[in-house]
Amino acid sequence: MPIKVPDNLPAVSALESENIFVMNEDRASHQDIRPLKIAILNLMPTKIETEIQILRLLSNSPLQTDITFLQMESHESKNISQEYLDRFYRRFEDIKGQKFDGLIITGAPVENIEFEKVDYWGELCTIMDWSLTNVYSTLHICWGAQAGLYYHYGIPKYPLPKKMSGIFEHHALVKDEPLLRGFDDAFNMPHSRHTEIRASDIYHNPHLHIVAVSDVSGVGAVVSEKSQVFVTGHFEYDACTLAYEYERDTKRGMNPEVPRNYFVEDDPHRDPVVKWRAHATLLFINWLNYYVYQRTPYDLDEINRYIDRSR
Repeated sequence: MPIKVPDNLPAVSALESENIFVMNEDRASHQDIRPLKIAILNLMPTKIETEIQILRLLSNSPLQTDITFLQMESHESKNISQEYLDRFYRRFEDIKGQKFDGLIITGAPVENIEFEKVDYWGELCTIMDWSLTNVYSTLHICWGAQAGLYYHYGIPKYPLPKKMSGIFEHHALVKDEPLLRGFDDAFNMPHSRHTEIRASDIYHNPHLHIVAVSDVSGVGAVVSEKSQVFVTGHFEYDACTLAYEYERDTKRGMNPEVPRNYFVEDDPHRDPVVKWRAHATLLFINWLNYYVYQRTPYDLDEINRYIDRSR
């Protein structure tokens, strides 16, 4: 089944060039099926690139998904026009009375800023609180995972001595975790962050469970008893995303380290090696299937009867 997105979204042409089936709103309206309603809170500055990356992964599921992009009203985007956002994105005020099967909260380049000092932190907290009663399952990515763990469970983040950038091997801690169903014993995930969460803090919370770790990059994925998923890396990254970030930081005079385990022989003049795409696809499919589709009620107004969201 395809993803359903707003008509004329620029990401569509890029996805169709990859032979990915994208259904427009008119065609979807004539199908007698209830699609999964998925909201994507896109906090990344590279909006269009992130749209393509996440939609590519969601499109590989046999489930039809109805996508709603969300923007932060309390933040002015510097890398894309407000006209674009007003055309393809909704504000929280527009959708707060609705129910959604799933919500994705992306990463954001604000890790070195205290949570409370991020200009849209108050609005983000409102959305995360709303998600407890209006969304069946939320998938948090990178800084979005750190923000969610901090807001919902008080898990702090810690600065790293140097940026965690590269492709790192992980392994599953829980054999029967649906999120990792079909995964190999070892799998790779991209990371690009200046801060970390620590397993020792999570182990003290009985409502949180670490399901994947790396010997180098640390905690990889955490799930909660409220159907929340927290992934500390960037499974959605394209082949060249880390290369772009490395070149950007080099031009800014930041003297970044070469992303580890990424370029052939760790030589930034050579091509990157993609070794995470299959597991990235599988994780998004598993989240859609086992955390959303298999559990969410057909009538979204019945969400609160299907799961206990008490805090």
